[in-house]
Amino acid sequence: MICDFFYPKLGGVEMHIWSLSQSLLQLGHKVVVITHAYKDRTGVRYMTNGLKVYYLPMWIMHDGCSMPSFYTMLPLLRQILVREKVDIVHGHQASSAMIHQCLMHANIMGYRTVYTDHSLFSFNDLAGIHLNKVLKMTLTGVDAAIGVSHTCRENLVLRASLEPELVSVIPNAVDCTKFRPDMPRRNAVAKTGKTNVVVLCRLNYRKGIDIIAEVIPIICQRHKDVNFIVGGDGPKKLLLEEMIERHDLHDRVELLGSVPHRNVPSVLNRGHVFLNCSLTESFCIAILEAAACGLYVVSTAVGGLPEVLPDKMITL
Repeated sequence: MICDFFYPKLGGVEMHIWSLSQSLLQLGHKVVVITHAYKDRTGVRYMTNGLKVYYLPMWIMHDGCSMPSFYTMLPLLRQILVREKVDIVHGHQASSAMIHQCLMHANIMGYRTVYTDHSLFSFNDLAGIHLNKVLKMTLTGVDAAIGVSHTCRENLVLRASLEPELVSVIPNAVDCTKFRPDMPRRNAVAKTGKTNVVVLCRLNYRKGIDIIAEVIPIICQRHKDVNFIVGGDGPKKLLLEEMIERHDLHDRVELLGSVPHRNVPSVLNRGHVFLNCSLTESFCIAILEAAACGLYVVSTAVGGLPEVLPDKMITL
């Protein structure tokens, strides 16, 4: 497994790689993860069930992504592939510079390669145009590609000029033994007579935090029995804090900050409705986790979101 985004950073891609690696280990396969170093987390580390992770000394350029360099990584990658007797190289996420160089080198060295796309990217902005050109080059020799939704698959086929037969759809999933309704806690919340709306995501522009900051005061004004619980961290957290101050909603909106993944079920079980305002999304694991905990989902109708849940469980 190769990606710039992995533990200790948390997010949908990171959890996908972690969960997939753990499932493969349980089936008896050997799994090695390659990512870049995170501060003092460098070198080789072992995680749950013997998952071996290589934290390589790469320069970080932007948003946790390593500096693009198509040749300086070759000696390190070759040594790892040979040492670990790798059969399949699996890269994740187009915005990870590391996977582009690794897939290219692995193809040249004769390894089987797989690529999974987790996000939707546009065709008409500067970043999208450059990224798509690189993707066309690095996926030229890929043996298989995966999209997490049918919308994601169509987007990937067009962006990378791939043969549609090469690209499969494998939706994301959650472990429903960890995400399940906590009825005693749910009943305790119900006795208060309040309706709690939960928001759990990275607090950045792409997740629609600007929309949430406009919506919360309107709903709080119209419905005195509705409160908001917001979990997550990011550059838009200041916008929410300013909104709370401006409208004096300290007792109606609770900002939890960054929530460890193990605490997500307990936060979800405090709510009745899960709100997702993403501006672009290929799948969104968060709404699946919320539904598994018994929350009704309200979401924007973008990307692959209409594919995730049946109509009776979500309002788009």
